[in-house]
Amino acid sequence: MPQLGETVTEGTVGRWLKKVGDQVEKYEPLLEVETDKVASEIPSPFAGTLTSILAQEGTTVPVGVAICEIGEAAGGRAQSAPVAAAVPSGASHASVGASSPSTVSTGGNGVRYSPAVRKLAREHRVDLGSISGTGRGGRVTAHDVTTHVGSGAAAADRYSPAAQVASAAVAAPRIPTATPPPSPVPIAPAGDEDTVIRLSQMRKTIAERMVLSTSTIPHAWCMMEADVTDLSRWRDKEKAAFKAREGVNLTYLPIVVSAVCRALRDVPAVNSTWAGDHIIMRKHINVGIAIDVEDGLVVPVVRDADRFSLAGLAQAINEIVDKARKRRLTMADLTDGTITVDNTGALGNVASVPIINPPQAAIITMEAVVKRPWVVNDAIAIRSIMNLCMCIDHRVLDGAAASRFLGSVKAQLESFQPA
Repeated sequence: MPQLGETVTEGTVGRWLKKVGDQVEKYEPLLEVETDKVASEIPSPFAGTLTSILAQEGTTVPVGVAICEIGEAAGGRAQSAPVAAAVPSGASHASVGASSPSTVSTGGNGVRYSPAVRKLAREHRVDLGSISGTGRGGRVTAHDVTTHVGSGAAAADRYSPAAQVASAAVAAPRIPTATPPPSPVPIAPAGDEDTVIRLSQMRKTIAERMVLSTSTIPHAWCMMEADVTDLSRWRDKEKAAFKAREGVNLTYLPIVVSAVCRALRDVPAVNSTWAGDHIIMRKHINVGIAIDVEDGLVVPVVRDADRFSLAGLAQAINEIVDKARKRRLTMADLTDGTITVDNTGALGNVASVPIINPPQAAIITMEAVVKRPWVVNDAIAIRSIMNLCMCIDHRVLDGAAASRFLGSVKAQLESFQPA
């Protein structure tokens, strides 16, 4: 199992692109591996014949454990393929091939947990040993931790030695002991007509993070209407020349991202993170771009987006969208975002209530540009209108700050001047 990032210690086999007996060329895509944040095609490190698959689709495997064997084309000696890391000393291929889904060791108690689970435990000062796992093979999932926190049982954990050691690294937010969410009722397919779809690692991660966000972050929502008629006319006039000059399409997305960056200078509190007993205001403006891909949604980041020109933003966004669609995002592309912009208008939406991407404090959606009757100088005119919707972490921001920020974005779009 290859290591797809510095903090990644396991991966889930998503899909084998070759079957046993197939010829494989060196660097030819061999399988897809899913982690908590990214799904990637993994190239073969050897040329030959795929003689054995040791980790089936859906199996979670620690980094460094062999996942297949590749033999010489003429039936020679098989090579174990950990792809990008060595097999741990003393581990047999047969045993790792038959292993149940694995996780990463958390310390001296011998129990293994994923990085996401360990991070949640530190943040909430939870003793993981007190939680019964509902995941595969009894594994403790992020949802198990958030459910435990919401139940109020975590309060007692915070005074255990294990939890106090875990909390030393991360300041813990004070979570109110609200009524715990009801346990999901097991649902079985109703006969042969129903189709059971295996959850990809990406889908599982999306589910866990959305439950975490809505159960721990108090969301507040607001919306403003922006008259983008002049902007729309300018874009229609310039987009052909822009494409010829810059090599990418001129969409509304980089324009809105540019306006968001300028608005963050006016209201820097929006570029913040809740940290339990304090708020961290971020210096860098790293804008996450929500992108719809085959398996779900990913949010790669344009770092220091405020330093880009409009053309630079268009090129940077086009690059990360292309990488996302081709499943070539790295962990570095998906980390350190400070605010998210979601182009829901590309799908025809006119109003959205987005879910905050923790640990960020805000997410903004740009909706479809729609021609509407509009009052201009006490007369009715047909104008191009874009709704701007925003959800905020009400622990970090109040309505006044959110309205000032959204008003700044609106004003810049309505008075748009190309740089």
